[in-house]
Amino acid sequence: MRTIIYILRKEFRQLFRDKVMSRVIFILPILQLFVLAYAATFEIKKINLYVVDLDKSVSSRELINKFQGSSFFILVDQSGSYHLAEDKLKSGKADQILHIPNKFEKDLNKFSFAKVQVVTDAIDGNTALLMNAYALSIIQDYNKDLIVEEMPIIQQADPININHSYWFNPELNYITYMVPGILVLLVTIIGMFLSSMNIVKEKENGTIEQINVTPIRKYQFITGKLLPFWIVGLVELAIGLTLAWIAFNIPILGSIWLIFLVAGVYMLVVLGFGLIISTTANTQQQAMFIAWFFLMIFILMSGLFTPVESMPEWAQIVNYANPIAYFIKVMRMVMLKGSGFNDIAEQFFALLTYAVFALSVAVWRYRKTA
Repeated sequence: MRTIIYILRKEFRQLFRDKVMSRVIFILPILQLFVLAYAATFEIKKINLYVVDLDKSVSSRELINKFQGSSFFILVDQSGSYHLAEDKLKSGKADQILHIPNKFEKDLNKFSFAKVQVVTDAIDGNTALLMNAYALSIIQDYNKDLIVEEMPIIQQADPININHSYWFNPELNYITYMVPGILVLLVTIIGMFLSSMNIVKEKENGTIEQINVTPIRKYQFITGKLLPFWIVGLVELAIGLTLAWIAFNIPILGSIWLIFLVAGVYMLVVLGFGLIISTTANTQQQAMFIAWFFLMIFILMSGLFTPVESMPEWAQIVNYANPIAYFIKVMRMVMLKGSGFNDIAEQFFALLTYAVFALSVAVWRYRKTA
């Protein structure tokens, strides 16, 4: 035990001796949390709308006013040329075109229906679906107003009274959904990068040979190497949860101790994986490249930005080997839903199995290369 304490003391001294590294560990994740919480969102708040009004009637003006009254749409320009509108769409100066044809009001009065065209920039499919949904919602609301004007008696009483409520995120705030996942991302990046460069740094400095000839046992060496970063990861998570509660008003409905229990196991997975990389690579540059390669795959498939259920079936199967996906799900369930251990038992034991496997391989790899 005394040997492990000596190694821990040495690792912490090295960690905090480098002022740049200490700032990267504690200050950079906080900045990333604030930046990503606001930037990593699929919400559409400003849609540049170009209107082509060929009718120029009272009815067409009422429809345009509906779009202007929405907080989602910004009327960038208006003209009678559809080709000019297309040019704006191609140049990226407009996101959507509202095309009101000639005789729009006349068709409404004569046939009780008229045609309106909505053209959407669909380079980003998810964004296009949202923009199209917003536009159709406004047009449907305009239709409802027309029906009320024509047949007001129909609106005197609704046969079915519908009341709805949103559970776990009642304000539909995207930040509430994203912040728990971003916290997982930050502790993962720090833990994996630090652990992946740990033993490699000893190799580059030429001290690994001196350590190998000392009476330090392998479990003592690995424990002393990983435990500081395990502690740093949990401290960063605590800071992140505190900031999430204070700055973003993110609730923690479940047990905070359950979060740290799962986080402790998860950090063993991350550190074990980083140690495998560290025993494989020969330079810190190689270790960073390998760590970043796997991190990119894990992050993009974790469900942080896109739902796992929307991925192809083969990707969902591959995702069973993604530890980030397990912890993100646990964080969202415990923080936002108040889930207990029974609800997240599957993810917990999956991470525990992953931790045993990663650490076992890391110890085997170190023994092989020592």
